[in-house]
Amino acid sequence: MSRLAHLKRSLKPLLFNPTLHFSKPPVFKPHHFLNPKNPFLIRQFSTTPPLSSSSSSISDADLRKYLGYAALTVFCAAATYYSFPFPENAKHKKAQMFKYAPLPDDLHTVSNWSGTHEVHTRNFVQPETVEELESVVRMASEKKQKIRPVGSGLSPNGIGLTRAGMVNLGLLDKVLEVDKERKIVRVQAGIRVQELVDGIKEFGITLQNFASIREQQIGGIIQVGAHGTGARLPPIDEQVISMKLVTPGKGTIEISREKDPELFYLARCGLGGLGVVSEVTLQCVERQELVEHTYVSNIKDIKKNHKKLLSDNKHVKYLYIPYTDTVVVVRCNPVSKWKGVPNFKPKYSKDEAMKQIRDLYHESLKKYRGEEPVSKSSEETEPEIGEFTFTELRDQLLALDPLNKDHVIKVNQAEAEFWRRSEGYRVGWSDEILGFDCGGQQWVSETCFPAGTLAKPNMKDIQYIEEVMQLIEKEQVPAPAPIEQRWTTSSKSPMSPAYSSAEDDIFSWVGIIMYLPTADSRQRKEITEEFFHYRHMTQTQLWDKYSAYEHWAKIEVPKDKDELAALQLRLRKRFPVDAYNKARRELDPNCVLSNNMLEKLFPLGNPI
Repeated sequence: MSRLAHLKRSLKPLLFNPTLHFSKPPVFKPHHFLNPKNPFLIRQFSTTPPLSSSSSSISDADLRKYLGYAALTVFCAAATYYSFPFPENAKHKKAQMFKYAPLPDDLHTVSNWSGTHEVHTRNFVQPETVEELESVVRMASEKKQKIRPVGSGLSPNGIGLTRAGMVNLGLLDKVLEVDKERKIVRVQAGIRVQELVDGIKEFGITLQNFASIREQQIGGIIQVGAHGTGARLPPIDEQVISMKLVTPGKGTIEISREKDPELFYLARCGLGGLGVVSEVTLQCVERQELVEHTYVSNIKDIKKNHKKLLSDNKHVKYLYIPYTDTVVVVRCNPVSKWKGVPNFKPKYSKDEAMKQIRDLYHESLKKYRGEEPVSKSSEETEPEIGEFTFTELRDQLLALDPLNKDHVIKVNQAEAEFWRRSEGYRVGWSDEILGFDCGGQQWVSETCFPAGTLAKPNMKDIQYIEEVMQLIEKEQVPAPAPIEQRWTTSSKSPMSPAYSSAEDDIFSWVGIIMYLPTADSRQRKEITEEFFHYRHMTQTQLWDKYSAYEHWAKIEVPKDKDELAALQLRLRKRFPVDAYNKARRELDPNCVLSNNMLEKLFPLGNPI
C-alpha cells in the first residue's frame, strides 16, 4: 500500500493539472509541448520477479499475493475508465500521446475573438505614445524582429497574429481634432469604433456606415477593407481622407488624396503590411436617427422587389435561413423619410416570439440529455432558459448536435418563426441601429462580387444565393442560419475586394457560417472540418463563376501547396500584387510587419 500511495502522489500533478490534454490539440490551438526534462515514466508496481515457467506449485501466501495484484489491477483499470470516460463517437479514434508543459510567465497568449486562431509570444508591445511606437518600429527593423500590427483580434482568420512579435495600439485611442463645420475628425488609430462614435456625437456627427460590431480599432477596420451595408454607401476605407503610417523603411509618413495619392489609396486597405497606421482623418456625416424595419419575405418576392429595395433604402440586408424559404429583410432609413415614427403595434410579445425556440430547447434537452430545464436555486449561477437571448439560445441548441443536419434544420425552422414573430420597427441613432448580434464563436467565409449598378442591378447577387441554397440541400450541409447578404458601392482602394474605377458599380457581400458553440476540442475540430468542406464547395462551384473574392479578414491560407499556388495566381488577377509588394519592399525592407499569412499570399522571398 505504501508503494501505491507513493505512486498516487507521483501522478497527482498530472492527474489534477487543469491544462492536461489527453487528445492531440487542434492545429489552431498549439498550446502544449512535451518537456524532455520531465518525461512521463512508467513505474513498476513491484520488484518481485515474474513466475518461473518451470514452477510446479504455488504456496498459499504467493497465491494470495498474486490474487491481490490481479484485484488491484482490475480496480485501477475500472477507476481509470470511469474517471476519464471517452464519448461514444471517440471509440474509433486513434489514441494520442498527451503533451504537457506549463507556459512560462513571460509568454503572452493572443487569440482572435472566435478562438479559431491563437499564438503565444514573448514580444507583445502596447506603446503609450507615438514616439514610443516609432521607437518600437525602428528598433524592430534594425534587429530584424517581427512587430506585426494587431488590432482588437476580431478578424475570423487572425490576420494580425504572429508569435514572432506584435504591436497593439490600444493605448493610442484619443480623438485628436474635430472640425464640426466640415464634419472631419482626426483620431489615433487605436481608438475603437464605439469610443469614436461616443466621442464625436456631441458635435452632431458620426461615421457614414458601420460594420456589424463596434469593438474594432479604427486602424484595423480600414486595413482589412471592412464594410457595412447600403448600395449607395462605400466600404469603410472610403471614409479615410488622410492617414499617418509609421514605417520601418521611411519612418513616419503622412499620405492623403493630395499627398502621394497612389500610395494613399494602396495603403488604405494595406493589410498592416505597409506601415503601422498611427493616425487617421475621417470624413464623417451628420448624426441621424434611423427607423429600422424588419420583416419576413421569401425568395420569390425578393426577386420581384430586389431592385426597388436596393434603390429605395439607405441601408438594407437580407438574412437567408437554409432549408426554409424564409428571407429576413432589414432596411433602415432616416426618420425624416418616414415622415415621423411609424405607428405600429407588434402582434407578438418578446416571450411569444421566443416560444418556438424555447420549446425546441426543452424537447432537445430531453432527447439528448434526458433532462428538462429546471428553475435555478438562489445559489446557482447558470441562467434560466428565459434569460437567454435568441442568439444565446441558438448556440445552446446547436451545441447539442451541431453537425446533425436534421437537428440544424429544426433550429433553422425555429429561427424562421422567431423572425416572423419579431416583425416590426425600432428607432434609434445610426450607431445603435446598424449593429447586429452575430452570435457566438464561429467560422465564417464572406465573399464580395460585382452586382451591376444601382440603376441596373444584374441580379447575379440573388442568383448566387439561390445556388448556395441549392448546394446546401444537395450536399446535405448542416448549415445554420443566417446566410447574410449586404451591399456597398465601390471603393477606390485597389486592394479592396470592392475596388472599381466606376463610381456607380455596386458589390454584394455574402457570408456563410458555422458556429463553434462548444469548448470541446474534438467537437470544434469536427465542426471546423465540416465548415471548410462547406466553404470549399462554394469556392469550387461559385467563386470563379461570379468573380467572388473573400474578405481579407476571413480569407484562410491553404495548407496544400497546389491550392496555395492557385490562390496566389487568383489574387494576382484581381489585385495589384506587384505594386503592393513593391511598396512593401520600400516601406518595410526587412518584412518586420508581415506574418505567415502575408508571406504566403504575397510572397516576397527571404522573409524573416
